[in-house]
Amino acid sequence: MTQATTPSAPASLTPALLGAVSVGVLTAVQARVNGQLGVNLEHPTAAAVISFASGLLLIAAISAMTSAGRRGAVALVRGIREHTIPWWMLAGGAAGAFTVATQSIAVGVVGVSLYTVGIVAGQTLGGLVLDRIGYGPGGAVAVTVPRLVGGVLALAAVGVVLVAGDGLAGVPVWMVILPVLVGVGLSWQQATNGRLRARVGTPLTATLANFFVGTAILTVLAVIATIVSGPPAAPPGEPWLYLGGALGVVYIVMSAAIVVRTGVLLFGLAAVSGQLLAALALDAAWPAPAGPGLLVEAITVAIGLASVSVAAFWRVRR
Repeated sequence: MTQATTPSAPASLTPALLGAVSVGVLTAVQARVNGQLGVNLEHPTAAAVISFASGLLLIAAISAMTSAGRRGAVALVRGIREHTIPWWMLAGGAAGAFTVATQSIAVGVVGVSLYTVGIVAGQTLGGLVLDRIGYGPGGAVAVTVPRLVGGVLALAAVGVVLVAGDGLAGVPVWMVILPVLVGVGLSWQQATNGRLRARVGTPLTATLANFFVGTAILTVLAVIATIVSGPPAAPPGEPWLYLGGALGVVYIVMSAAIVVRTGVLLFGLAAVSGQLLAALALDAAWPAPAGPGLLVEAITVAIGLASVSVAAFWRVRR
């Protein structure tokens, strides 16, 4: 007997999807800010430390000033002491540190769009796998035909950049591979933060744990890089170059709260749409040396939006 299922994204899910799109926009803006800071400092890891350390100070202050933040911190300490919160739930900051370090290295050279489409591929693959095995806070999510088609369209957006226009002309291959790994890491980080948020009761504490771990990792890497390559250049005077940490606080808090409702893959696809839209606007206003061109970027935005529409709103009959 043929039976129609409910829509993949009912009306009640729309606010969560819009929030995920906003996360993508903030991620793209943060990537451009951190990337330019890395270029100006001539020291990507130092730029990453500045971004993460400022975010850590901000989220620590917010947590201390709010009752939810204080309750979450108490729950976190108790969970660690009683071993009800395993160590890997605290490791999301490692993926965040990798993301910010990669932004500082690559975005100033290849631009936000080319960096973003690499993340598209990684988030799509990571989201499909993590949802299927039930790693996310909502448990196992079926890989339905719409979700699979949406994922294929997201990968097609990557293909457009690789084969159209100048593509990878003049861009080291590792600069394209790094964003793909970042995308996989982001999917894992979002799912991990969602699970930690469920244990401590607030996304504030999950974000605090992320920034603490990430800052520690990046500080060690920055010290090593300074010993090997020398200190960074003089700090730039533009205030907006130091907003990366604040942007990270906002979108990590939002991610931990939203992924519980959407699942890892759907969240990733919606966030990618926001990233692509913001990347197009940023690269139009501020093109990078190796960007693929506005026409190619516009095509990737259209394909990315189509992938989310298919995955989120198609009805399936079985």
